[in-house]
Amino acid sequence: MLYAHMRWSDKPYMGSVTAPERAEDSVNMSRILFGDDWIDPSTGRPKTVMTSLINANSPLTWDSTMLGALKVYARNNQANLTTPFILAGAMSPVTVVGTCTVTLAEALSGMAFAQLVNPGAPVILGSFASSISMQSGAPTFGTPEPSLVLYVMAALARRLGVPFRSGGALCASKVPDAQAAYESANTMNATMMGGVNFVLHAAGWLEGGLALSYEKFVMDCDQAGMWHAFANGVDLSDNGQAMDAIREVGPGSHFLGCAHTQANFETAFYRSNIADNNSVEQWEAEGAQDTVARANTIWKRTLAEYTAPPIDPGIDEALIDYMARGKAAMPDSDI
Repeated sequence: MLYAHMRWSDKPYMGSVTAPERAEDSVNMSRILFGDDWIDPSTGRPKTVMTSLINANSPLTWDSTMLGALKVYARNNQANLTTPFILAGAMSPVTVVGTCTVTLAEALSGMAFAQLVNPGAPVILGSFASSISMQSGAPTFGTPEPSLVLYVMAALARRLGVPFRSGGALCASKVPDAQAAYESANTMNATMMGGVNFVLHAAGWLEGGLALSYEKFVMDCDQAGMWHAFANGVDLSDNGQAMDAIREVGPGSHFLGCAHTQANFETAFYRSNIADNNSVEQWEAEGAQDTVARANTIWKRTLAEYTAPPIDPGIDEALIDYMARGKAAMPDSDI
């Protein structure tokens, strides 16, 4: 899995936390990947090149697997997302404040432990809080209470002066339908307005995180593009104020052909690559496809056009050799 992150993507990646030994593998492979750039010459410490998700065993417990992985990453100056994974009503009280209290206690204890291991080790305060159905016990998403928890925890993270992880396009739906869209949008709205720094997960999530949909991944990425545009805020430059356009057009006319509109028409508004805004007649003439069908076409085209990022052949060979040696040393029962 880690090799796939390194070899087939140029995106930032996360390390393994399934065992302290797997965390060691993550560090060793990162050391191979970054080579001479692994150590920061100004500090003599490893550069922070990855982050890893360390979940508390809520309520109020850390197990040896998570703390063992945290120790490895903290010692090597890699970032830890110390994140209580809470389903309110099961791992915390049913109230917003009660859930925030448990979340803060668990996250702070994990962050403090990282500092005991290596003072100055980078940490991110995480909060993954959802509610449960009081009828079935199943997790629910996109509901008001978890959004309130997110807002409170975001404010606490800012008070502490640390980055904050939460939110995402989370839903309980089994398919990318209206339920998935509503629940994901509700969660992402709080994510953006609450000022989350590290979003996990932003795209593809279905069935409470038990499944991933390529179609929903495409749909969520389109929405993430909208949120990026929204986060830019209001343009107050001369072009943004558009006084020249107002003077040119004057009363009673329109702005469609004025110079300002012509100069800005390509970038003025976010253009969705998946939404259909045409007339119903044109939509029917083009096959009457819904959003899921259009997303299916997009992800298949994207995979067909995929180009692997470059990698130094020597580094690639060293990574493969490391994995081969690790596999050879494992008992047959673990392979």
